[in-house]
Formats: sequence, C-alpha cells, structure tokens
Amino acid sequence: MTAETQASERRKTALSRDAIIAAAIEILDAQGEGALTFRALAARLATGSGAIYWHVADKQELLAAVADQVIARIMVDQADGAEPSEAIRIFALAVFDAIDAHPWIGGQLSRDPWQHAVLRILEAVGGHVRALGVPADAQFNVATAIMSFLLGLAGQYALGAGMAEGGIDRTTALEEIAARWAKLDPENYPFVRFIATQLPGHDDREQFLAGIDLILAGIEPLRDVAATARHQSSPVFPGGQ
Repeated sequence: MTAETQASERRKTALSRDAIIAAAIEILDAQGEGALTFRALAARLATGSGAIYWHVADKQELLAAVADQVIARIMVDQADGAEPSEAIRIFALAVFDAIDAHPWIGGQLSRDPWQHAVLRILEAVGGHVRALGVPADAQFNVATAIMSFLLGLAGQYALGAGMAEGGIDRTTALEEIAARWAKLDPENYPFVRFIATQLPGHDDREQFLAGIDLILAGIEPLRDVAATARHQSSPVFPGGQ
C-alpha cells in the first residue's frame, strides 16, 4: 500500500458522516445553501473532496441528510404525556422553530416531499392525529392538511432565505410589499388594502400558531362524530347489565 493510499484511508477513518453533516449545517446556517459546496466543506474539515464523497454521493444527498438530522432532533426533544391536541401544537411549533433557526431547511423540505425528513414529520403528525381520536377514514385528510400547512411554512421560509442571501432585509421587503398593496384599487382589493398595514409588523410565530389552532378547531367536529358513533354502537343491556 502506498503512502498516499494509507493517508487516504486514514482520512476516511477519521472523517465521519456525522462530522460532514455538522460542518454542512454550520455553512448553511452562516452563509445559506448557495455557499454549500464540497470544496467549501473540504476546506472547513481540512480534508479532500474525495474523502467527503466516500461518505456522501452528492449535494442533494447531503442536503437530505442534514435536513433529516435537524428534524430527528425535534423527535428527541418532544415532551411526553401531553394531551393530543397540545402535542400537535408543541410539535408544530418545534418544526416552526427549527425552520426559523435554519431557514435553508425550508427549501429542502419543500423541494423533496418524499425525503426521510418529511416522512418523520408525517409519522409524528399522524401519530398525534390518531391519539386525538380522529376517525380512521379521516386521518389521512387531517394529517395531510397539517403537513401541507407545515410545508407551506417551509416554502415561505425558503423564499425568505433566498431574499436574505440576496441581501434583502425582511422588514424592508414587507414594508415595500405593504406599500404596493395600499395603492391597489379599493374596489377590487378591499381586504388586501385592509391588511396592508398589518403585514410589516406581524409576528410569524403567532400567525403560525393561529393557523394550527384553526386546524385543531376544525378537527373537533370529527372527534364528536366518532364519539357519537362509538356510543351508538355500544351494546345496551337490560337493567344496566
């Protein structure tokens, strides 16, 4: 075995997939998705690009892996014992906070809805929906409605992250949008003009939670129907037996 081959093997042994993912997250958080290249990653890890390719096939696989790790942390941090509807709120806010802390993940989640990170979210949401007592024939619609809301958030943050990478400040951008809305025809856009003043200063987290609460409120009638059906199907014995 040549000295070069031995050095390459030592790098492969010392460099782990977890270390690559951690370094990728650092680059993504600091500079955005555009800055994540295998050359930049190799420089941060003080290794060669070949050693990274030994663990990760390409950038898409790397982005899927870092998204999966971020979402996996949410599962670990979930509090046990919460009432199902509160568990949904807690989980949804955890996803919100993860996307808020790592805006680049929004693009990754919305870009590939079949990746493992999205399946983790769907499984968690589905479990809470079942625990909530939603009828079996409605669980798919309810879980995917919540998922669509979460991935819609991801898409919005992806756009915001792109603006930030382009040097556009969020507050400034919203103020400019609100100013354009305020100039719209009042007959054709009365509501848009009405909310224009609220747009620049709105709280994203508060608005998100309001949306989750609306979804949860819409689930209640389904639970009531299921409870009524269970009661009606229960056998009634004479004398209370």
